[in-house]
Amino acid sequence: MGLTQQQGALGNSVPGILRAIAAFAWAMWAVAPGLGAEKCPIRLHEVTKETGVSFRHTDGSSGRRFIVETVTAGLAVFDYDGDGLADIYYVNGAPLPGCTDPSKPKNALYRNEGNWKFRDVTEESGVGDAGFGMGVTVADYDNDGDADLYVSNFGPNVLYRNNGDGTFRNATSEAGVAAGDTVGAGVAFLDIDKDGDLDLYAANYVQFTFETNVDRTVDGFPEYAGPKDYPHEPDLLFRNEGNGKFTDISRESGIASVASSGMGMVCADFDRDGDTDIFVLNDVAGNSLWVNDGSGRFQNEAVERGFAFNMNGHELGAMGVDCGDYDNDGWLDFFMTSYSGELPVLFHNLGDGFLEDATLVSGAGAGSLQHVNWGNGFIDFDHDGLSDLFIANGHLQDNIDQYSDTYTYKARNLVLRNIGGGRFSNVSEQAGDGLLPKHSGRGAVFGDLDLDGDEDVVILNSREASTLLRNDSDPRNHWVRIELRGLQASRDAVGAQVTVVAGDLSQVREVHSGRGYQSHWGSQLDFGLGSHDRIDRVEVRWLGGAVQTIANLGIDRRWVIFEGRPDAVPLERPTGKPQD
Repeated sequence: MGLTQQQGALGNSVPGILRAIAAFAWAMWAVAPGLGAEKCPIRLHEVTKETGVSFRHTDGSSGRRFIVETVTAGLAVFDYDGDGLADIYYVNGAPLPGCTDPSKPKNALYRNEGNWKFRDVTEESGVGDAGFGMGVTVADYDNDGDADLYVSNFGPNVLYRNNGDGTFRNATSEAGVAAGDTVGAGVAFLDIDKDGDLDLYAANYVQFTFETNVDRTVDGFPEYAGPKDYPHEPDLLFRNEGNGKFTDISRESGIASVASSGMGMVCADFDRDGDTDIFVLNDVAGNSLWVNDGSGRFQNEAVERGFAFNMNGHELGAMGVDCGDYDNDGWLDFFMTSYSGELPVLFHNLGDGFLEDATLVSGAGAGSLQHVNWGNGFIDFDHDGLSDLFIANGHLQDNIDQYSDTYTYKARNLVLRNIGGGRFSNVSEQAGDGLLPKHSGRGAVFGDLDLDGDEDVVILNSREASTLLRNDSDPRNHWVRIELRGLQASRDAVGAQVTVVAGDLSQVREVHSGRGYQSHWGSQLDFGLGSHDRIDRVEVRWLGGAVQTIANLGIDRRWVIFEGRPDAVPLERPTGKPQD
């Protein structure tokens, strides 16, 4: 049983108070250099100005402080044209009542031209949705060989089907996934019933209209209302019928049985029972963990499994969630970000179907307490075989500096280096100039934008230009990148797990569609190998039960593994097409 469930009634007890004090001490200690930070091999360098990316985010604000302004938006890194280079898709807000901005903001797609140059291809590609954007996910939902886009909005959502020629068409109506006039949030494709067709989960935030806007003040200063000021909304689940159409099965699947305030989400087989479960963060409400019975029916077992609350049994201002095996024990763990004055939570997977809050013992909350945390990711920046943590920070109250000596609207982002033994160290002061600027970050995504082998960073900043960080970490460690191609499984192999074994190092990753703060990345799985110069074996657990093993894979390169094929195929640059 996880600590969250055991200690739910202890939040006001003496032990609970002591733990809160310890949490504050842990977080504030991390403002100073972390353990081993003087030799930090992680280096992130800001390259935004040289990239040609000119996107600027808007939340459509006019001073009326509509709650939707605070929660936009996510972004995606994916290869839309199949040339092997990771492109960037930004979700944007839109003018709200009272906004006098004469510009016509819309979502934007930037094509990666190589050598850190990007070109705006929004108009020619046809994906410039002008709705009030919230989140995005990417997957080949029709199994035709190219990546499709699904965008959640305040208002109807949008599905863009990839035509395979660098353009997209709006397939929302024919697919039946507009999701109504709701306040959208995190979205994800997943195969709920292992039939090889990717289904679609769309989280919703709160029931909001301009007429029901709540005005709030603190110490005489205007303040944005929170999710408890509005009724909550059930999430939606759509089953892929395999013919380009989806059916809303929210009620029959069990998903509509709970109304909540969804934010970021990720789908993962955390209990390794062969089907995909759904993890949804809810803002100032208990999180949801929808456990799959194997047939696509779900039950919310977040409380029983230890995912609903933190160790003190408290609901949090939950934002983004990512999934990874931080201690290399073979089980997928979860990291969620939260509001200022609260620690984020590292949920350690105990391997028996339960999760426990390991934030304090691991140091995963170091440096984060004074900020609102948003986008996040488990990323092995230095390829030492241990997953580090990245956290994007920035308050949502844009005038917080006027009435608080503790919190600030703009803040620096954080890098917590995994130093082994299940512990993290705040190395943000030593991790390069990319961690120096202050913004009000929202979504954060990760990918090898320059094909040099390591993971770079893109952050969407509220009301500002985006930030692009090049990973210049110590290059001496080895790595391998795996891309899967399903045959019986979905083409993108969403939900499949890959284990890479190199000597005494064993790591597991899973293919996700949608993660972090309402964002998407990671269609290729990145494994750091440290000093290991050979891979003993790669094991793929395809969704549906098939297990495939490939031995003696080469290091420091990219491979494609096809379902059922006895060998791996090298993925060559720059075309991105596997050799025959």
